[in-house]
Amino acid sequence: MTWEWQVFLNDDGGGRTYLEWMMQAWGWTLSVAFCAWVISIAVGFTVGTLRTFHKYPLLVAAGNAWVEAFRNVPILVQVFLWYFVLPKIFPPMLEWPGFLLVVLALGFFTSSRIAEQVKAGINALSKGQSMAALALGLTPLQSYRYVILPMALRIILPPLTSESMNLLKNSSVAFAVSIPELTMFAMQAQEETSRGIEIYLAVTGLYAVSAFAVNRLMAGLESYLYIPGSSRLSNSSAGKGK
Repeated sequence: MTWEWQVFLNDDGGGRTYLEWMMQAWGWTLSVAFCAWVISIAVGFTVGTLRTFHKYPLLVAAGNAWVEAFRNVPILVQVFLWYFVLPKIFPPMLEWPGFLLVVLALGFFTSSRIAEQVKAGINALSKGQSMAALALGLTPLQSYRYVILPMALRIILPPLTSESMNLLKNSSVAFAVSIPELTMFAMQAQEETSRGIEIYLAVTGLYAVSAFAVNRLMAGLESYLYIPGSSRLSNSSAGKGK
C-alpha cells in the first residue's frame, strides 16, 4: 500500500487545497460543538436545578418532561425534526440557517443529559449544606447560587468532561443537513480523490486532537476549582455513580 499524503496539497477544483478545505471543515465542527455546548450548559444547569425544587412539583414535572423528551430520542432523528419537520409547523423557522437548527438540536439533546448530572450532583450533597446556608440568612435562591451549585459543579466535573467530549463527537451529525463540517469533508473528499485512508485518518486525528483538548481544558477547570483538603476521588466517584 502506497501512502499519498500529498493529496492534501492538490486543488479541490474550487481554488483551495484539500488541506485548506479540511481546516475550514474543522472550524465548522468546533463552531457547532462550542455553540451547542454553551446552550447545553445554560439549559442543562437550569433544568437540572429545577428538578431538585421538590416544593414546586410543577417545576419538577416540567424538568423531568424536558429530560425524557430529549434524552430518549436519537440525536440524528432530532436533527431531522428540527431541520425538516418543525419549519413546516412553524413557518418563520424556514428562514433560520441550518447551522442554528443543528446547534439547537445538539444543545437541547445534550442539555437533557447534563440536567441529569446536575440533579445527581445536587442530590449527592448532604442536607447540611443547604440547611447551613439557610441558617446563615441566605434565601433559597442564594443558597443554590453561592453554596449548592458551586459544590455540585465540583462533583459533576468528571462526567461533564465526558459529556463535553461526546458533544464534540456528536457534532458529526451536522453532515446530514449539509453543514460543511469534518465528516462531510471526509465523505466528499474521499469520493473526489479516492484516497479514503489518508482522508479518514487525517479527520480521525483532528477529532482526537479536539477531544483531547476538551479533556485537558476540563481537567484544568477541575484543578482550578479544587478545594484543598477535599477528596478528588470521592467527588469523581459520586459524580460517575449517579
